[in-house]
Amino acid sequence: MKVVTSDIYILGGYQSDFARNYVKQGLEVSDIVSEVLTQTWVDSQIEPSDIETIHVANAFGQLFNGQGQLGGMPATVEPQLWGIPSSRHEAACASGGIAILAAMADIEAGRYECALVVGVEQERNVPGDQAAINLGAAAWIGHEGQGIVHMWPHMFSLLADEYDTRYGIDSQHLLAIAELNFRNAKTNPNAQTRAWSHTPESFADDEVANPIVVGRIRRSDCSQLTDGGVGLVLANRAKAEEWATRRGLSIESVPRIVGWGHRTVGLPLAEKLQRSAHDEYVMPHVRRAITDAFSRAGIADVSAIDGIETHDCFTPSEYMAIDHFGITAPGESWKAIEDGKLERDGSIPMNPSGGLIGGGHPVGATGVRMVLDASCQVTGRAGDNQVEGARTFATLNIGGSTTTTVSFVVAV
Repeated sequence: MKVVTSDIYILGGYQSDFARNYVKQGLEVSDIVSEVLTQTWVDSQIEPSDIETIHVANAFGQLFNGQGQLGGMPATVEPQLWGIPSSRHEAACASGGIAILAAMADIEAGRYECALVVGVEQERNVPGDQAAINLGAAAWIGHEGQGIVHMWPHMFSLLADEYDTRYGIDSQHLLAIAELNFRNAKTNPNAQTRAWSHTPESFADDEVANPIVVGRIRRSDCSQLTDGGVGLVLANRAKAEEWATRRGLSIESVPRIVGWGHRTVGLPLAEKLQRSAHDEYVMPHVRRAITDAFSRAGIADVSAIDGIETHDCFTPSEYMAIDHFGITAPGESWKAIEDGKLERDGSIPMNPSGGLIGGGHPVGATGVRMVLDASCQVTGRAGDNQVEGARTFATLNIGGSTTTTVSFVVAV
């Protein structure tokens, strides 16, 4: 692995309110993009004319909106971006991570100094079963999950089954992950579920309050169908120094991406599990994406991290993230759940935002949201979600059954 040390600076960004249902307000995906751009200029204190390249993350525009070519949407809603090079990136739920990597590569190559990343998805404009079918396109269609409507609860139930076979797993630990993420979302002003009401039965094996969806997966184990968008402005050091000087800031106070990891494997979940049968990690390529990010950031292990925003599309994916980050030994994720390490005031807080389960999961925007949240954490701008003293945060963004995995380390 080649170690790349050129930092990419984060000048600002914006997250829409993930609780909004845009179609009920007579709005469409272009309105989400317009809102994100307008507010991203405000937060980053830059002008559209500062942007030299654009990377749009969107996974399912054709399926949910009948709209492709979303790389052209920023210029459609913001005339000042007319003529600026723009690309759309699709890697299922890891689309945001891939768009950020592409923007970073543009900057590192010296093509441009300042890039805009936009993640956007509208998912609440179709019935729930149709949404599930749309999202299932990220599996190997015609080869896995045959006859399954709710593809992803099924697939991540199989992941939990694999943990059970190898190490044993207790459903109560998965329910505890759900409870933590919904609880953290209560204080997040942009979280989709912040106003939802729950009872203890909501996080129990209760067939009324928390019914089974597929296999091991209950309602509380699932992330949400969400409308939303996120913007992020990235820059090289020279541009960031100029930007900071105009605002009377030190360059050392500007958050930056200091490490990244990216691994891609084949589509089928069964083959992933077969290939890892003799490995201590259930998904060794996910582990490598994380350790690649650590290596590029000059970090020995997770003990140097102050918090993590991880991909909890379903509770088993967060359960996997715990041991794959190295918080516990492989197969022992339950220990970190039981001893409180993952709490916002724990030794390694996980998803202080509420994650995908509590915060919401507009697929194309999720990976961008994680990095924006990480940048807010390390600069003390996370409000009631703030992890005290955070200076270094990690993210983990996965697409499909971990087919595409992207990890970042953000620091000041």
